[in-house]
Amino acid sequence: MNTVFNRLTAFAIVAVSFLHTAAAQDPIAQTPRNRVLIIGIDGTRRDALQRAQTPNLDALIQRGQLWENTQILGPRETQNDTVSGPGWTSFLTGVWADKHGIQDNGFKGNNIKNYPHLFARVRAQYTDAQLGSFVDWKPIDKYIVSEADKRVCHESHGAEAYTANDQRLTDEATEYIRSSDPHAVMVYLGAVDETGHAHGFHPSVPHYIRAIETVDGHVGSLIKAMKSRRRYEEENWLVLLSTDHGGQGTGHGGGRNIPEIRQTWLIVSGDAVINKDKQQPTYLVDLSVTALTHLGVKIDPQWGLDGKPVGIKSN
Repeated sequence: MNTVFNRLTAFAIVAVSFLHTAAAQDPIAQTPRNRVLIIGIDGTRRDALQRAQTPNLDALIQRGQLWENTQILGPRETQNDTVSGPGWTSFLTGVWADKHGIQDNGFKGNNIKNYPHLFARVRAQYTDAQLGSFVDWKPIDKYIVSEADKRVCHESHGAEAYTANDQRLTDEATEYIRSSDPHAVMVYLGAVDETGHAHGFHPSVPHYIRAIETVDGHVGSLIKAMKSRRRYEEENWLVLLSTDHGGQGTGHGGGRNIPEIRQTWLIVSGDAVINKDKQQPTYLVDLSVTALTHLGVKIDPQWGLDGKPVGIKSN
């Protein structure tokens, strides 16, 4: 009798152990294993970025890669203007304007429902993912952002307001990163663009360079918060930074054929970065697809995404 009992007990222990192991290895995860921090710095020319003193951005490049050939327009004709509406929509959705429908800053005729914010793609696969969006250009929050658990928008007008709200957003985003458990965070900072409109988009403009250097400080605060997380070493964070356009004079509209406006930059940083090919062509739409890929989201060809993962392994 004892022998039979012992055998049944042993079988039950093995069965429970097997079920526990199977559950732990269940491929249908509720949250991503990896994490992403996305920082968008509006209206930042690549040559001005090189001129400015940016120790925090430089440190990210050392742990990853800088591409200086990133195009804000795609290889096919899309007709959109070189302004923030189509730029940030392409940045956040991974498709060009002929798909998402945003041609200017009016956002009329948008097709965001069919080509949503990258957070919607994350949520569809990972129901319990924690997602945070922090912006101070209101149209991003009004028209593009979706599925954010933490959604902060400080509407701004003019360089001084953007400068103040960039700091405010940075403070709120750093607190969110430190004290919550986010899997993807998007932070938009608008003061560089507004400074360009006020004083000029050029590396010879002191106000414009100082604005970039101020934003570099915000980047440093966000990275410090990320690295202060108790499980940071286990979380495999990828940091992505880019911009929506450059500039010339005090504007950037109508710049489809102006290199200083349409050719920008992209930084991909973290332990996951493996591609060191600086010649690889990159596009604005690549950023969101890179983020999705790092998070383990399975890219469905039916989504019609135009971007590709840059600097990391594809799924």
